[in-house]
Amino acid sequence: MFADAHLLKTLERRNRELEVLIEIGKALTSTVDLKDILAVIMDHVSRLLSTQAWSLMLRDGETGDLTFEIAVSPAAEKLKGMKIAAGQGIAGWVAEHGEPLVIADVSEDERFSDQFDRASSFITQSVLCVPVLSKDRILGVIELVNGPNERIFREADLQILSTIADYAAIAIENARNFMRISELVITDDLTGLYNGRYLHTLIDEEIERVRRFGGKLSLIFIDLDFFKKVNDTCGHMVGSRTLSEVGRLIKGNIRKICKAARYGGDEFVIVLPNTGKRGAMTLATKLCELFREYVFLDDNDVPFRLTASFGIATFPDDADSKDGLIRLADQAMYRVKESTRNAVMSA
Repeated sequence: MFADAHLLKTLERRNRELEVLIEIGKALTSTVDLKDILAVIMDHVSRLLSTQAWSLMLRDGETGDLTFEIAVSPAAEKLKGMKIAAGQGIAGWVAEHGEPLVIADVSEDERFSDQFDRASSFITQSVLCVPVLSKDRILGVIELVNGPNERIFREADLQILSTIADYAAIAIENARNFMRISELVITDDLTGLYNGRYLHTLIDEEIERVRRFGGKLSLIFIDLDFFKKVNDTCGHMVGSRTLSEVGRLIKGNIRKICKAARYGGDEFVIVLPNTGKRGAMTLATKLCELFREYVFLDDNDVPFRLTASFGIATFPDDADSKDGLIRLADQAMYRVKESTRNAVMSA
C-alpha cells in the first residue's frame, strides 16, 4: 500500500515536470523577447520546486561578474541589477566552475556568503544552484533559496532544474542571436554606427514624437574635408580604418539619447532628440574642435589631421517634414564645404 502511494506520488511529480517542460518549450517558440521567456521559465521553476526565493543571474563574459536579471524574493527590488563578483558566494562558485551545487545547510559550507542576506534581512538555509551552459560557455546561473523551516533541496531537484537551465540557455542564445542579426541589418559594419537606411526610420520616429508631444529635433550633417586625399596618399586600408575611427570618435562624444549614422561614403548624420538649435550648435562646435585636434595615424604611424564640415537644421523651426529637414542640414553643410570648410553652419 505504501509502495503504491509512493509510486503514485512519483508519477504525479513526473507529470508536473513534463507539463512544465512542455510549457517552457512553447514559450521558446512563441517569442524571442528574452525577458518574457525567462519570466515564464522562472515562474514554472518556483511553482514546481517550492522555493521561497529564486533568481537568474547573467554572467559578464569579460569580468565573470554575475548580475541579477530576474529575482523573486522578499528583497527582489534591492537585488535587481546588483552584481556578484567573480567567484563570490555559492552562485559565483557555480559560475566559475560550471558545476551545480545542492546544499542542505549553508552554515556548513565555507563557500556561502551572507552579503545578500544582510542586505535583505533574509536568512538562507538551503540552496540549489545550477549553471546555465551553452557549448561549454557559462551564460549565468539559476539559484533557488529556502530559509529555516522551509523545504530542503535534494538531488532529485537538481535534475529537473538542470534541464530547465538548458532551456534557459537556449532562450538566451536565441535572443542574443536575434539581437545580433537585427543589429547587422541596421548597422554600418565599418563604423559601428547606424546605416543610412535605418537613419530614415530614426528621423521618422523622432518627428512623430515631436508632433505628438512637442519639443524639437535637430540634425547635424558631417562631411570629412579632403577625405579623398587620405585614400590617395595613404591607401584605402588606411581610409577604411580612419572612417572606423571617426565612427568611434562621434559615438564616444554624443549623449546616449542621440543617434549617429553613416549616411554614405564619408558623410555622417547625428540625430538629436529634444534638442533645439543652440544645443545642436554646441555639440557640432565641440565635434568640430575635436576633429581639428585629433591625430590619425597611417600604416607607418605617421600622424595626419582630418577636419570636417558641419551643417545643422532643426524641426519644426527650419522645416516641417523629414525631407525638408535633411535637405536643409545637407545644404548648410555644403555651404561650409564651399567656403571655409572645418566649420559649423546652421540652416
